[in-house]
Amino acid sequence: MDKRYEVYCLADRHFYETPDRLSAAGEGVEGAGAGALFETARRPVPAGWDTARSGDWLHLLPLDDTGGPRPGQPLQGWKIHVSATADTADKTAADVWDYCVERGIPFKFVPGPHLLHLRNTKYAGRDHSGKFITVYPADEEQLRTTLTELHGIVGGRPGPYVLTDLRWHEGPLYVRYGAFARRFCVDERGTLVPAVENGEGQLVPDARTPAFQVPGWVTLPAFLEPHLAARNATTVGDIPYRIEKALHFSNGGGVYAGTDTRDGRKVVLKEGRPHAGLASDGADAVARLEREKAALERLTGLGVAPEVRDWFTLGDHSFLVMDFIEGRTLNSFFAERHPLLAADPDPAATADYTAWALRIHRAVQEAVDAVHARGLVFNDLHMFNIMVAPDERSVALIDFEAAAPAAEHGRQVVAHPGFFAPPDRRGADVDRYALACLRLALFLPVTMLFVIDRGKAAHLAEVIAEQFPVPREFLDEAVAEITRDAPVAELPGKQAGMAPRAGRAGDAPALPEAGDWPRSRDSMVRAILASATPDRDDRLFPGDIAQFTDGGGLGLAHGAAGVLHAFAETGAERYEEGEQWLLDHTDPLPLGTPLGLYDGIAGVALTLDRLGHTARALDLTTTVLGEKWQRLTSDLKSGLAGVGLALDHLARTTGERQLHDRALEAAQLLADRLAADTAAPADRTRRRAGLTRGCAGQALLFLRLYERTRAPALLDLAGTALRADLDRCVRRDNGALEVDEGWRVMPYLGDGSVGIGMVLDDYLALCPDPDPSFAEAREGILIAARSRFYAQPGLFQGRAGMILHLSRTTTPGAEPEHLAAQVRALDWYAMAYERELAFPGSQMMRLSMDLTTGTAGCLLALGAAHGDAHLPFLAPPRAPRSRLHAVVEP
Repeated sequence: MDKRYEVYCLADRHFYETPDRLSAAGEGVEGAGAGALFETARRPVPAGWDTARSGDWLHLLPLDDTGGPRPGQPLQGWKIHVSATADTADKTAADVWDYCVERGIPFKFVPGPHLLHLRNTKYAGRDHSGKFITVYPADEEQLRTTLTELHGIVGGRPGPYVLTDLRWHEGPLYVRYGAFARRFCVDERGTLVPAVENGEGQLVPDARTPAFQVPGWVTLPAFLEPHLAARNATTVGDIPYRIEKALHFSNGGGVYAGTDTRDGRKVVLKEGRPHAGLASDGADAVARLEREKAALERLTGLGVAPEVRDWFTLGDHSFLVMDFIEGRTLNSFFAERHPLLAADPDPAATADYTAWALRIHRAVQEAVDAVHARGLVFNDLHMFNIMVAPDERSVALIDFEAAAPAAEHGRQVVAHPGFFAPPDRRGADVDRYALACLRLALFLPVTMLFVIDRGKAAHLAEVIAEQFPVPREFLDEAVAEITRDAPVAELPGKQAGMAPRAGRAGDAPALPEAGDWPRSRDSMVRAILASATPDRDDRLFPGDIAQFTDGGGLGLAHGAAGVLHAFAETGAERYEEGEQWLLDHTDPLPLGTPLGLYDGIAGVALTLDRLGHTARALDLTTTVLGEKWQRLTSDLKSGLAGVGLALDHLARTTGERQLHDRALEAAQLLADRLAADTAAPADRTRRRAGLTRGCAGQALLFLRLYERTRAPALLDLAGTALRADLDRCVRRDNGALEVDEGWRVMPYLGDGSVGIGMVLDDYLALCPDPDPSFAEAREGILIAARSRFYAQPGLFQGRAGMILHLSRTTTPGAEPEHLAAQVRALDWYAMAYERELAFPGSQMMRLSMDLTTGTAGCLLALGAAHGDAHLPFLAPPRAPRSRLHAVVEP
């Protein structure tokens, strides 16, 4: 699970949203209300200064005599970060404000207590942790003076350690070298990132890893050297434990596997950083670690939790040492055991899995009961915190930092989203709710949907009963516990096999099934349009959290262009207000907008041309060609393959010959890189595979150019590129061919084997004498596209991508019923928005309307199942046969 998404769930109950849109009441609004701001943030703007909000920062900038930006401000250099706790933040902000305003030093700070809390929560970004105020000195002399004088004012106040920086004395002042102004460059992975200028005057990435480092062309000022020496003096050499492996990192600290050097026993060391890793009740990582120690000591001898071995402090950090528990976490069994990962599950395997899951749940129930008998509530039960013993019969619980005495009857303060109890659950009821969720998650691990709507539990129970021989009482008890005391709005009526409806029970119209085309199309379009926010500048349609990065609200992947593409492909009525929004917000383009096909300008240009706005499309193309586009990575999503495809397409639609020449230049650059990669096979193990970030995207450009030029070398290059991606695939026991990422295998359209299969179909339709192994590979990919279960519905990382592939593949053995089965199963994830059909996005904690993760992608996939809707440059290799009858028939 990607922990970045949790903070984007706070401001809106339906969609991912930036936390700076929280009001004092906790509801999503345009900006934080006055009650949510520090007193310092409500001060009048000083004379001769300007102020601006950007994300969760409030900037203050000195002006010149004409009221414009003061000239001569550096673009980069040594900056000062000031950390603070909730108790000291407002006073610290006021002191820094007074100091900087008097001296004309630019600065910014986090203006509200809730926003500061979010920066320091357990799963907040470690590169942002502790950064409450940023001060921008003009030079090293002012840096030293400011550090010295500010230390005299705020020195010694508590605050989280800023992991990217060097601490000045005991804090809360920290320093690092980095960018002052927003400048960008393309990093080694082809991503547009914040940049600084190196010694040769070139823009290079402004590294923000959670460890202090000095750029190679920068000299550490002499007055900072003692502080670096003090930092380096703290080591693990004096503790009686040998740390061997980092198991996990969070903003609160690390978890490490090691050995007690005194007796050779395996141990786990858990670290707590003071003032960081905050829970919802404000407890920091050290306080939670102390809670865990107390809880484990209370459970000594039960055999359902680790035994405490030691507690020590190293530097400012506290460490709890526990016995190492043999076994594996419950979530790790899913990939190898779950029968629905097969296309046609063996009934015997399904029955065996059901018996195993019921046995495991019973063991977890007994462990939780034992904890309750000692007067404790676990408060954080989920699959990652359950260790299954090697015999797969007994279990132990781990991670007791949220545990609390049952007598306190408290609320949950940290939780996995798929097991997060409603606010009315307290004390032991929190664990009972999680146990109920576990009953369903063992069979369909999609309980994150309950964050959106607990009423979905009833529908999931019906699906489970259809797929597994589970006692109905086992499921009904889970649904009753999950939906107990739920608001009426979360318990709408439904019809068999369908998702919950919005509104009051019984009065909402039934949502159409996904296969009920065009009724489902019209409902999804209405849901998407109902979510539109044309008054906003950052995005038009809500989608993935990626749309809140530079340009993310514009592009094909997560922005307006992708939704408008899906509308056009599926025959929906034109959304002219949305087209105008896209035109308005590309003139000018936001600073830092990427260049690529799916993440940036090239994809927006392609969509605008498709919609008839060719002049703007050409203007955007000129912008792309005005940048150092040749340095982009090779992939389809962000790099040369996608840009080359867009350029060649626009050359054909506009008659601009030079755009075709640039597309050929992109192809030549890719050919050169592919040759170098082929000559260095050891490096191939580290690169990505798949349609969006692998060689399959390059093959797609070679194929489309081959269709135009009929140059045999291009077809050969496509074959070479596809072979490179197929070399990264492995065949599973059930015959499915999937991309091997080293720690998992992936079948999906974006980064998995199905995306390779789509290009492979096109290649085999064009190649007169293909490699026989290619035909065998796409048969394995067909199996990967027929699995009974996928964790998400989305186009690039879920079931909708399988629907798209099955709707267009020419693989022998692909049957209409394979497609129909995947269309029917898309209903497993169906949700309601404004009483219309919608789908959750990545991580499934909120709905999404974008193309690659959400409703627009499901719309496109279903359009392909019923016609010829397609992604750019991936039209069916032949006219698709009619599948409408097969899809709608039960």
